[in-house]
Amino acid sequence: MQTVATNKKILSGNEAIAHGAFAGGVEVASAYPGTPSTEILENVSKFPEIYCEWAVNEKVGMEVVIGASFAGSRSLTAMKHVGLNVAMDPLMTFAYLGANGGMVVISADDPGMHSSQNEQDNRNVAKFAKIPMLEPSDSQECYDMVQAALDISEEFKTPVLLRTTTRVSHSSGIVDLTSFELKGRSDKKYEKDITKTVPVPLFARRMRVVLDEKLAGLAEYSEHSPMQKLEPGNGKVGIITSGISYQYAREAFPEASILKLGMTFPIPKNMIRDFAASVEKLYVIEEGDPYLEEQILAMGIKITQPEISLRIGELSPDRITRLAAEVNNQEPLKPAQAIGDLPARPPVLCPGCSHRGVFYALNRLKALVTGDIGCYSLGTFAPLSAMDTIVCMGASIGNAHGLEKANQGGRIAAVLGDSTFFHSGITGLLNIVYNRGASTIVVLDNRTTAMTGHQDNPGTGRTLMGKETVETRVEDIAKGLGVKRVRVIDPYNLDETMNVLKEELDSDEPSVVVAKRPCVLGAKIKVTRQFDVDSEACKACGACLKLGCPALEVADSEDTDSKRRKARINPVLCTGCGMCVQVCKFDAIKEIKL
Repeated sequence: MQTVATNKKILSGNEAIAHGAFAGGVEVASAYPGTPSTEILENVSKFPEIYCEWAVNEKVGMEVVIGASFAGSRSLTAMKHVGLNVAMDPLMTFAYLGANGGMVVISADDPGMHSSQNEQDNRNVAKFAKIPMLEPSDSQECYDMVQAALDISEEFKTPVLLRTTTRVSHSSGIVDLTSFELKGRSDKKYEKDITKTVPVPLFARRMRVVLDEKLAGLAEYSEHSPMQKLEPGNGKVGIITSGISYQYAREAFPEASILKLGMTFPIPKNMIRDFAASVEKLYVIEEGDPYLEEQILAMGIKITQPEISLRIGELSPDRITRLAAEVNNQEPLKPAQAIGDLPARPPVLCPGCSHRGVFYALNRLKALVTGDIGCYSLGTFAPLSAMDTIVCMGASIGNAHGLEKANQGGRIAAVLGDSTFFHSGITGLLNIVYNRGASTIVVLDNRTTAMTGHQDNPGTGRTLMGKETVETRVEDIAKGLGVKRVRVIDPYNLDETMNVLKEELDSDEPSVVVAKRPCVLGAKIKVTRQFDVDSEACKACGACLKLGCPALEVADSEDTDSKRRKARINPVLCTGCGMCVQVCKFDAIKEIKL
């Protein structure tokens, strides 16, 4: 073993997880990017000793690391909370099969829905899947608990869920990387034993019994784990908490006794009973569902319920401080107010975003648009107002097919990105072809996974580790699935975009339109031209403003009585896409020389 000298770094939770994976001897890592988990694999890729990849979706990522575990290698997969929904099928069965090499599943939950369509609490998954769960509360614990999770996984032959939240993932702190021993390559090997790796009913029934035996051993481990920390206080108020909630509780209740649970499934029931008996009033402070509270109540332990609900949204120091005032019979502090009278800033697509041309056309064609997860979700909002539904990744295609088969009538389009198409759109498109649908699928191919920070995908021709690979083309896949009407368009060309979409939306066959233009941010496209508005020629018709481009603004007017104000173009934001020129009927927008 190689010992590493004292080393302290300031790391985010996600960065610390990557360092912990390296220190813990992870050899294979596979994931699909999703905020707030994305940076984990990006940082793992900085360790050449670890093979890492962007999987096409979370289910595939889970299956890859399960395969690595079969081989005896330590492995890790990471995803945001809704990504775990996609990966549940292999996870639930792998709990029965059990790990050979240590295997860790990172679920990065998003309380408050900073970048998600729901705020589901994935602590419930551990109980549901019957696998142990650890919850770090800061970057140091992210680093330590990855290594602990790998050890637990191998000791109990089980996958381990490491659950973080947005604040833990993205907040930074000092991490002590001192004196750990770098794990060498595992000497474990795959050994054929179908009674342990093939869950047909004959073998799975025995696996189910073994799973309960594992849980009994894990429950005993939880009682004595150093991850469960008791902080004595005055004995009047006792708090049971975990994760980021601990940080808020410790600050707001300096005199309280606190039982901080780092391993939250199975919970340490005897430790909890002893702690509850040592305090006058017991509170449970947790973010999201009453996960701990329900289990403690089921043990027959009385919990004092606060008047202030902690159930919905993200917890914050302000919310817990108000709870502390309630507990201590003090006047509650008023929440912090925003400074100044700042105008609202609605979310918009970037200047020069190629998605804008497609949404502009779909709006004018009065199409019912089933949308998907990505930065193109912003096509929902005015003035584009060109998206009607969003459910989950890939759902746009199935939703469009369902609307068609329910005889909705009219023009119906499904819109999704290239990475989302590879993630979970292919099966939906195959379903349309097989079941004789006639939906129009529009794939916004901007050559990257844009919303999560411009990661590679099967369409970019490069892997996470920077290797050149096959560049998969959406149009080739569509043709291979049997779609006869496949069109590729330049979404900057509004006439072409409008005409092609109209033709395909009015067709009685399934069709795929690929709108292909690189993301202006991800591709770091140099601005080679810009445009300006001739104020004398501008008729203040507002047509250009309907593009919703942030570079297009309403100019100040000397005529304060006028309800119609002329447009101007902000040279700081203009990328020179030229879409505004195409919608101006009065030739008032001119190209300027740079």
